[in-house]
Amino acid sequence: MHHPQQDRFQHTKIVATLGPATDSPENIKAMINAGVDIVRINMAHATPEWVAERMERIRTASAEVDRHVSVMMDVKGPEIRTGKVDEDIELVPGASFAFFTDPETKPSAEGVAVNYPCLPEDVEIGKEILVDSGLIRLKVTDIAPDKVTCEVVIGGELGSRRHINLPGVLVKLPALTEKDKKDLAAGAECGIDFVALSFVRQGADIADLRVYLDSIGSRAKIIAKIEDQAGVRNINDIVRATDGVMVARGDLGIEIPYAELPIVQREIVDRCRVEGKPVIIATHLLESMIESPIPTRAEISDVSNAIREQADAIMLSGETTTGKYPLESIEVMNNIINTIEPTVPTKINKDIVLDTPKSKMLRSATYLAQELGEESGILVFTKSGFLGYVLAALRARGVRIFAFTDDEVLFRQLTFPWGVEPFLMPFHEEAPEKTIQDAMAVLRDKNWVKEGSTLVVITNVLTRYNEIIDSLQVRTIEAERVVLDSY
Repeated sequence: MHHPQQDRFQHTKIVATLGPATDSPENIKAMINAGVDIVRINMAHATPEWVAERMERIRTASAEVDRHVSVMMDVKGPEIRTGKVDEDIELVPGASFAFFTDPETKPSAEGVAVNYPCLPEDVEIGKEILVDSGLIRLKVTDIAPDKVTCEVVIGGELGSRRHINLPGVLVKLPALTEKDKKDLAAGAECGIDFVALSFVRQGADIADLRVYLDSIGSRAKIIAKIEDQAGVRNINDIVRATDGVMVARGDLGIEIPYAELPIVQREIVDRCRVEGKPVIIATHLLESMIESPIPTRAEISDVSNAIREQADAIMLSGETTTGKYPLESIEVMNNIINTIEPTVPTKINKDIVLDTPKSKMLRSATYLAQELGEESGILVFTKSGFLGYVLAALRARGVRIFAFTDDEVLFRQLTFPWGVEPFLMPFHEEAPEKTIQDAMAVLRDKNWVKEGSTLVVITNVLTRYNEIIDSLQVRTIEAERVVLDSY
C-alpha cells in the first residue's frame, strides 16, 4: 500500500524482486515509496553476504521513509540441470540425444551429463523431457541404467547447466538442499519475514522446512511455490500445511498444458480462499516491461484477472531485478489495482471454514463495516496474526483492515494479507481501553480516519467479574476524542 496520507486504499499487495536494477539504497527507498509491500530476494542468484547487506539497506530505507515492508527469501530448492558445456550444442529435430547420470561424462553432440542419478528410474519411454524452460523438447526412446536416450522434438541451442523439467514425475529430491539451508541460516540471522520454498510437492515438504526454521530460531512464515504437477495434485494437503502459497507460473506453465494454466491458477486461489491462506500470483505479469516502458494489453488483462480473482498479492520478477523500467512497472501495477478493485463484487467470502465463535464474529464485522460505508473500517489487535489473516481471507472489498500488534516480526508479516494495513504499537494489557484510544490516535494522526468516521472495533473487554470476553464495538471518530457508541 501507499503512504498513510493517501485517500485511496489498495487491497491487493505488490511483491517486487530485488536485483541490480533496484538494490541501491536510493532505489530501495523509491520502490518502498512507490508502493511495494514485500521485497523478494531470489537466492538462485544471491549469496549470504549479499543478503545481509541488502537486508540492512531495506530496513534502513524503511525507517527513513517511515513505511515498513517485509522481506521474502525465495530459496532455490531442488533442481535437475544439465552439465557444463564448453560451447553451445545444437539439437536438431529428429536427432538422437542422451542424458548421462555420470557427472564426468564429456559433453558432445551425442549427449550431456545431468545432476540427477535417478533419471533412468523416473522416466518412461514415450514421455517428454523439457529443457531450458521448455524451449527444447525431447521424447524418451530408450532407458539404460546410466543414461536416457531421447529423440529431439523441438531443437535449439543447449548451453551450460540448463534446467530440466520432467512433467508429471515426482522426483526423488529433498525439499531442502544444503545451499538452501545455508541461505536460510543467513536469512534467519538477518530477520527474514517469509520463506518461499520452491517445487513444493506435498505437505511434508512444508513440515520439513518448518522443523529446520525452528532449529535455527526463525519465525519466518512459509510460502509454498506450486511449480509442478505433483504440487497441483496435492494442493489441498499443501495449502493446509503452509502459511501462504505462490502460483509460480514459470515452471508450472511448462509442467502442465499451457491452456490449463488459467484454470489451475483459479483453482489454487479458490482453495486458498477456502482455507484462509494468502496467495501470490507470480511470473510474467509485466514481462515486456523489462524492455518496454509500457505493458502489453494482454499483460494488463492478466494483472486485472489476478485482482478480480482476489489474490492477496501480485509479483514482479525480472521487471524489477534487471528491467529498464522497475519503478514504472510498480506504478503500472498500482494503476491497474486502483482501476480494477472498485469493479470487483463486494461479496464476502462464504467458502472459508470458520470453526470458532470468534472467527464467525469476524465475518459479522465485515458485513457491518461494509454496511457502514467507505469511511468505515475494522480495527483489530492481534498477537498471533490470526485476526488479521482471517479478516483478509473474508475479502470484504471496500473495507479497510487496521491491524495493530506489539510484535515487530508479526507487524511485518501482516504486510502480506489482502487489505490489511499493519501498525506496531505497545499494548496496555491491564487497560484495553487505553490501547484502543492509542490506536485511534495513531489512525487519526496519520490521516487514516477522518472526523465522523465509524469503525468496527474487535477487542477484549474485562467484565466486572474479571472475565475477559471478546467484543465487537462500533466507535465514531470525533476531532480530538473517540466516543463509544455501543458494544
